[in-house]
Amino acid sequence: MNVASITEMWHRLTGTQPDPSRWLVLVTALIALGAVASRGVWHVTRNAVTIAHEGGHGLVALLSGRRLDGIRLHSDTSGLTVSRGKPYGLGMVLTAAAGYTAPPLLGLAGAALLAAGHITALLWGATALLLVMLVMIRNAYGALTVVIACALFLAVSWLTKAQVQAAFGYLVVWFLLLGGARPVAELQRTRRRDGSRSSDPDQLAWLTHTPAALWMLLFYTVALCSLLGGGSWLLRA
Repeated sequence: MNVASITEMWHRLTGTQPDPSRWLVLVTALIALGAVASRGVWHVTRNAVTIAHEGGHGLVALLSGRRLDGIRLHSDTSGLTVSRGKPYGLGMVLTAAAGYTAPPLLGLAGAALLAAGHITALLWGATALLLVMLVMIRNAYGALTVVIACALFLAVSWLTKAQVQAAFGYLVVWFLLLGGARPVAELQRTRRRDGSRSSDPDQLAWLTHTPAALWMLLFYTVALCSLLGGGSWLLRA
């Protein structure tokens, strides 16, 4: 790759793209809402939220100095991230809290990029994160899921026109923003029905000696604030 090609790629990454039309922003929001609200569709699209959830655990584990052993994604849309280090302390707390907060916060970051016109930066950044996550996947289904997602982002980035890229970017960001709270609601129903006490908020309750309900409230608050803030940015764009 010569210097001219590198310069061109850098300009594409850091440059801005024209704002999409208002109808595109609204239509992608409605499609994302349908993907979250429909039970049958959600069973498939929830895999994307699981990727963000487990990726959040893994990224924060690394940033907090823990050793990441691997990530597994399962066909029932559940996942597992295993890290090694002290079983207590701030690093462990942040790692446990990162899962349910990662999808809406990623959506919020994506909305900031789209509002600034950086559609290419959004697509390439998501691709880079997926490639990094792929290295840490430890099961076949998880690897297949991440490869498909990565291939989709690459195909849209390189093979489609600007309007299609904008539609895809807005659809992904709306989905993360709208889908941020549903897994928390599902967890709340599961805890109430089964009495399970092995979830992230229960682990956080044990680590911090605080009620698990407090962490559930935090997850809901992050999801709602991200939706309100990110949604307003997208609609203004």
